[in-house]
Amino acid sequence: MASAPKPGLPVMYNDLIPLNSQDHLGWKAKTVDKAAWVSSQNAIPLTVEEFPQAQRDFPIVFSSGENSVPLALMGLNEGVNVFFEADGTPIGTPYVPAYIRRYPFMLVKLQQNTDDLSLCFDPTSGLVGDFEDGRDLFDADKQPTQATQELLNFCQKFEEAGLKTRAFMDEIVKADLLMDGEVAINRQDGNGQPFIYRGFKMINQEKLREMRGDQLRKWNESGLLPLIYAHLLSLDLLRQIFGRQTMQGKGPLSASEFESVAGQA
Repeated sequence: MASAPKPGLPVMYNDLIPLNSQDHLGWKAKTVDKAAWVSSQNAIPLTVEEFPQAQRDFPIVFSSGENSVPLALMGLNEGVNVFFEADGTPIGTPYVPAYIRRYPFMLVKLQQNTDDLSLCFDPTSGLVGDFEDGRDLFDADKQPTQATQELLNFCQKFEEAGLKTRAFMDEIVKADLLMDGEVAINRQDGNGQPFIYRGFKMINQEKLREMRGDQLRKWNESGLLPLIYAHLLSLDLLRQIFGRQTMQGKGPLSASEFESVAGQA
């Protein structure tokens, strides 16, 4: 049975400990083609660098509450992910966000009086341990291997992308462009009340249209405006996510009910 997540940890992480040669000499990291840790996650954090690829598969929305962040919406209901089977096998060939590929590693500030970050991992993941198979994390001289250096580099790039994402969010929040999102999806037969989904934020297109031309030109030159439009264009995929949920029997209608209703449309 999985351990209960410790308070304050990021999504998917149950615990975090520093990777070091004293405690983890001889340990390996597994390479897997399944991501069981993401199958019950309906929203995954995104960096702005991923918007162009992610918008092809997922609606890009923003988390509610303070310190909003971009999210790839993989399901419309909590615990529902229409892009991964229960065992973590991808359904089709969706874009896999860097947040998923980074797990179970991440860089963590261990001391508040320094900006130094340490490579840590989730010991509950089952992906790092004293295994026979996998990529060595340290060599016989207790030095990080190439595999560990690659993990560190990936996590560093993720942190850099996170800073760009924070700057993007600061800009749109400063411009007061975020609004509470809501989508109404009608039943195929036109009968009954539509399904209403809330709990996320989106760009207010009315306020965007009212923005000054010089600000929009500045954003276009900096690359921020294309990111906003990537988000807005991706929202059309919300109904596709609804359809996938229903066909997979994870939506408000069972697959058989959906087929019956769709056949009457």
